[in-house]
Amino acid sequence: MKIGLVGYRGSGKSTLFELLTGVAPDASLAHATQSAMAPVPDPRFEPLFEVYRPKKRTHAALEIVDTPGLSRTHEGNAGRLAMIREAGCLVHVVAAFDGSDLNQAIRGFDEDLLLADLDIVVRRIERLEEQLKKPRPDRDQLKTERAALEPLAELLESGTSLRQVELNDEQARVIKAFQLFAYKPRLVIVNVADDEAEPQRFTRALPDGTPVMAVPVGLESELARMEPDEREQFRSEMDIPAFDRDVVIRALMEASGQMLYFTAGPKELRSWIIRQGSTALEAADAVHSDLARGFIRAEVIRSEDLLRLGSEREVKAHNLMRKEPKDYVVQDGDILLIQFSV
Repeated sequence: MKIGLVGYRGSGKSTLFELLTGVAPDASLAHATQSAMAPVPDPRFEPLFEVYRPKKRTHAALEIVDTPGLSRTHEGNAGRLAMIREAGCLVHVVAAFDGSDLNQAIRGFDEDLLLADLDIVVRRIERLEEQLKKPRPDRDQLKTERAALEPLAELLESGTSLRQVELNDEQARVIKAFQLFAYKPRLVIVNVADDEAEPQRFTRALPDGTPVMAVPVGLESELARMEPDEREQFRSEMDIPAFDRDVVIRALMEASGQMLYFTAGPKELRSWIIRQGSTALEAADAVHSDLARGFIRAEVIRSEDLLRLGSEREVKAHNLMRKEPKDYVVQDGDILLIQFSV
């Protein structure tokens, strides 16, 4: 899954990219995107490894994508945001170390997202109008699509986010492929000053319901480059609270509606990312399309049961291994063995 880092120039967005991925920003990509993988931590992974003792371990990972910094004048931002339209979740990095008004910065960013959505809807309407100038067998279908989009363009032009609007069936169908920013989940990272004594005062200043974290991104990036002993000594001497980048990764998983499940055996223990509410069939397809095509059933163990009892043999002895059909809704931490026919 792609996670897009977005923010105005100077927000610390690229520094956060390095902090999360361990990959330094490439100056030659300042006007393009740069991506790297960030493994997803899970406290169950190592205990499961101790149970199975497989030859290989593989952590699920999020693709973190850094984007060009946005302009506070909004000029050119629609094009910059278009580079990240495929992202499943946005991380909005907001500077709080320079006296900026956080709520104003977020309102400005919301406006940029709205204008980017307006741009793609208007472009589609213009293309439809060009197509309708020519004789076509699908004219009625094109007219229906244009009629569905025109009211949405008017709403966006008036400053109304489509998130606030109840769409009819045709409108929902038409915009499904547009990947509009209005419907993307978002996490706000407030980049606070290195010497900020109360980072949480910034999170309390934002509207309720906004997933938000306060992080001294610059300081933590510098500390991450130190040797572990040196870093801990510096934290102790300067009375700097410990920072866990894994907390940010887990917050991204939660904000984007994702969870982990496992496949396990003597060859490999592996964690997989899947959307909350996904079925066993979808989980099988994430592993390999052949498993989904020939799906028979899923043998399911709760990781909590396995860790409590210590082995699959004990789980089976307690009748806690279940056989589930393809429409079984996978739960966070499930261990799946997919039975399939070739």
